Amino acid sequence: MNYRILVVDDEADIAALVAYNLARGGYRVSTARSGSEALTAAIEEAPDLVILDLMLPDLSGFEVLQELRQRPETRDVGVILLTARDAETDRLHGLSLGADDYVSKPFSPQELVLRAGAVLRRLGASPIASGSVMTVGPIKIDQNACKVTVADREADLTATEYKLLLTLAERRGRVQSRQRLLETVWNANPEIQTRTVDMHVQRLRTKLGPAADLLETVRGFGYRLTDSSTPANPKGSRTRKPVRDKA
Repeated sequence: MNYRILVVDDEADIAALVAYNLARGGYRVSTARSGSEALTAAIEEAPDLVILDLMLPDLSGFEVLQELRQRPETRDVGVILLTARDAETDRLHGLSLGADDYVSKPFSPQELVLRAGAVLRRLGASPIASGSVMTVGPIKIDQNACKVTVADREADLTATEYKLLLTLAERRGRVQSRQRLLETVWNANPEIQTRTVDMHVQRLRTKLGPAADLLETVRGFGYRLTDSSTPANPKGSRTRKPVRDKA
């Protein structure tokens, strides 16, 4: 299962409990302890779902939710509010701001996992099945054969280049920071520097040939892979028109 869920709660034991049960359910889980940390993580990690506590030490959960819905790179993320506040006015306010569901504390961890799955299904965030062929513009990635073709011509990629392309394709349209790519592709090896990501992106662009322009640089943030159907201001864009690396 490829779904990524961000759990936001300043109570470490609750965050750990929620994360544990979601991980057991097959989800990839990360946590944040404050509103500002949650907003940063939502941009860098591009989760499919955020489970958000209302009572946070800096920003309220309502403020975080409102900011998520206003930012183009996070406006489509699923959000479940998790809180001890059970007043109907709070529930209605959260839903009016764009929350997808609302769970009151104390809660059943199993129920929360089921609600998370229901929200993801409603959002249509279907994971890519193992062994399937993924298509991004003229790029086709055969995950069963670990083979990439561009405009029906095979691209000779190294294992690392293939994993980098696959990661960007799975998160198409979403900006991926260099640090996030290091964690996913290189398993956050401390000896690997962010410049390594830049070098591999440049080599990958060369091998993608006519599809090179689909691999964009978002200055100050990282990289993203788009396809021909991507709108002029796609999800994940915060800056002016992306630029290509010069070197």
